[in-house]
Amino acid sequence: MQKFNSQLLRAYFICGSQDVPAGKTLPGLVEEALKAGITAYQFRDKGPRSTLAAAARLPLARQLHGLCQQYHVPFFVDDDVDLAQAIGAEGIHVGQSDEAIKQVVAAVHEQMMVGYSCSTLAEIIQGDHIGGIDYYGSGPIFATQSKDDADPEIGLSGLTQLVEQTNRPIVAIGGITVESLPAIAQTGAAGASVISMIASSTNIKQTVQAMLAAPWNN
Repeated sequence: MQKFNSQLLRAYFICGSQDVPAGKTLPGLVEEALKAGITAYQFRDKGPRSTLAAAARLPLARQLHGLCQQYHVPFFVDDDVDLAQAIGAEGIHVGQSDEAIKQVVAAVHEQMMVGYSCSTLAEIIQGDHIGGIDYYGSGPIFATQSKDDADPEIGLSGLTQLVEQTNRPIVAIGGITVESLPAIAQTGAAGASVISMIASSTNIKQTVQAMLAAPWNN
């Protein structure tokens, strides 16, 4: 099992088939991001815009995990413990409406890292009473079009409150741009998790370097 380090949250890329621009493939996009220096990748393929057939899910996840292993970058699976275990993923990420977090922690104990989506003080307080969680994903910080089921934006002040509430590292998500990275880092967050900021970037190398250069709290 890879040991968790908050440094891996600095440039956290989330992407599935629904996020891939025309003319690109998911493996090609992920490898481009890996070459640029992302510190973690999460396979999140869901929603009405997904183009991935159910039968292709496992082989594609294996292929993407293999790419991440080549670049020594941890591979997280969103909300699918069975898939994460089948491919030997380094981590699993669970949302509030996904599989019950306590069941997930019990299922993957000492097998993989665990991330948990928490975007309110009540969720953070509840999460802090559950052992085995390595980090929180909090947001959306700003309005986003990348997630069909996104919660209301919490803003920089909301993110600051969450960071001050917990000793666990928080990775920010939602509507993040290169220009907003310094302000997000000033909240005390450990990093940024992004979808379209990388997937739709015209210069992925430059985008990822901006993420890595931000003064994160690690």
